[in-house]
Amino acid sequence: MATVKKDILDKLAEEVDKIKEEEVIKQPAKAKKASTEKAEEERDLSPMAILLEENPVKIPQVGDVLEGVVIDITSNSLLLDLGALGTGIVLGKEIKDGLAVGKIKKGDKVGATLIDLENEEGYIELSIREASYERAWDDLESKRDVMGVVTTKVLDANKGGLMVEVNGITGFVPVSQLSSEHYPRVEDGDKNKILELLKKLIGKEILVRILDADRETEKLIVSERAASSEKEKEVIAQLQAGDTIEGEISGVVDFGAFVKFLPPAKAGSDRESDKLEGLVHISELAWQLIDDPRSIVKTGDKVKAKIIGIDDTRISLSMKALAKDPWSEIAEKYKVGDTVQGKIDKINPFGAFVYLDKDIHGLAHVSEFQEVYPGKKMDEVLRAGETYPWKILSIEPKDHRMGLMIVKE
Repeated sequence: MATVKKDILDKLAEEVDKIKEEEVIKQPAKAKKASTEKAEEERDLSPMAILLEENPVKIPQVGDVLEGVVIDITSNSLLLDLGALGTGIVLGKEIKDGLAVGKIKKGDKVGATLIDLENEEGYIELSIREASYERAWDDLESKRDVMGVVTTKVLDANKGGLMVEVNGITGFVPVSQLSSEHYPRVEDGDKNKILELLKKLIGKEILVRILDADRETEKLIVSERAASSEKEKEVIAQLQAGDTIEGEISGVVDFGAFVKFLPPAKAGSDRESDKLEGLVHISELAWQLIDDPRSIVKTGDKVKAKIIGIDDTRISLSMKALAKDPWSEIAEKYKVGDTVQGKIDKINPFGAFVYLDKDIHGLAHVSEFQEVYPGKKMDEVLRAGETYPWKILSIEPKDHRMGLMIVKE
């Protein structure tokens, strides 16, 4: 480092001498006196000190990024002309990890990070890898801030999502951030089955949007779902609540079923990426009470559904909205005061749910039961799956509610 500093100062001293000589030759006779007086005033400062004071020299520090012109390329080194600083060298691994030699040529300007002011061979040693790494993060942070979309390749998969690479930086796509096209629909939620589906995406290129880029922790989180949302929004904007769609059950979960369908603008397309996906909540699958959506539909079923809500890119569907409401004609079948046969579906702490037929159900509240069987618990007398006589206490067709009381036999 001392040698480099000395070289720089020597060069500056030469420049000072030249300037001094030129000033003496060019200076008019009448100005010599003033110059002499000024020099006298500054007699305590040397020419080098004056020049350095007027033009302070910044000695580069390890970690600084320097720019140089490529003057020589070999299989294991790269020489850069750094101007007044001299010649810099980038060695083997630093080239391969930071910048492919085949992509640069003599005369190109290259940025590199200073790692040693003077190595054993007297060169300023540089790292393209480190400079490339910093530029990569700068670009990632920029794309994050402007919500840019980038193409990336899937490197690997685990049960939580996909490993990808952007700008040479490894990132992660959580399962929840996958597009509807790639989201793993596994009915029983088996994580091993989910992993099998995710592994099929290894090697594929996907579009993602950067959600989080933190160079200090080297954390890069990206989203495929966010990248496709803008395109989906344009298509979804053509839909509206009340529209009827035809599609296929793409997955069944505890809270409902997903349906993939082609929007009118893409009618006839056989591309999976053109399909939209909506959710039929468990409460919208059918008019009867449902404990398990799998008892109503299964993956691959062809269904019709009505769009009942659109929130950003979330589409809410209803299958029961296209079926006739059985409660609309309940007055023709049941009346308050009637005694009817009904099968217990399940018993809860607050009562028993009872089906009078496949569509109409009622609640026998525990308070009503204790009037008939004082001091008894409901599950001591009644059994789920068994049929008993019930008295209809109330009917509320609009709210799909019916009050029942057990009839003691």
